[in-house]
Amino acid sequence: MTQYRHVADSLTGRILEGEFPPGASLPSETALAGEYAVSRGTVRGALAALAREGMLTSRQGSGWMVHSGRHAHNFEQLRSFAQWARSKGMEPGGRVISMETDQATVDEARSLRLTDRAPVLRVLRIRSLDGRDVMLERTTYATWMIPVVQAIPPGEASVVQIMNERFGILTAHADHVIDAVAASTDDAELLGVRRSSPLLRLRRQSFEPSGRAIERSDDRYLPGAIAFQVHASATENPLERTVK
Repeated sequence: MTQYRHVADSLTGRILEGEFPPGASLPSETALAGEYAVSRGTVRGALAALAREGMLTSRQGSGWMVHSGRHAHNFEQLRSFAQWARSKGMEPGGRVISMETDQATVDEARSLRLTDRAPVLRVLRIRSLDGRDVMLERTTYATWMIPVVQAIPPGEASVVQIMNERFGILTAHADHVIDAVAASTDDAELLGVRRSSPLLRLRRQSFEPSGRAIERSDDRYLPGAIAFQVHASATENPLERTVK
């Protein structure tokens, strides 16, 4: 690994762990060079790489600052967008664009462990942070969840919290797949971006402690709005990379 990449990766970890929160200034290039025992040129290369990735921004007279629009999202917090946002001091929002009951497709029936053509509820929501729309959430709920979701107010920011507190539904575990996709025509219109713009996609399936499927969802985030933090160890394998 090159020196500048080592410095860049180290700084990324420190930012995601909260040592340098959004809007904070980094130490000077001279200070970082001394801390990492490298040249200022190496530090400058690392900072420039993080700026290209959307992690940092440079302001004349102020040095390098953590981009205020980028926020770390730990995999342990993926169950609730709203609860995660509040833990970061941001105000979450959500509004339902559409909600319809239909028969499950073959793929939906398989992933939600339903019989063929069983009814499911498909919900399209827009999620926001501090009033800014940042994510589209397309969720398909299993048959037994239909009356539960229909009883939740369409403007509720934390669906997971309401499911837990009002209905006693607990998400015990979930499977996640992350990749990048091009914005569709609908995505572009709802998020206010150009068609084919890159979006970060998180696909998940969540389950009760008994193993009963709750939902499957396709969440699409604006680039630069959020980052995902993954912890791995020799005894844990929280994320597998799948090549298709």
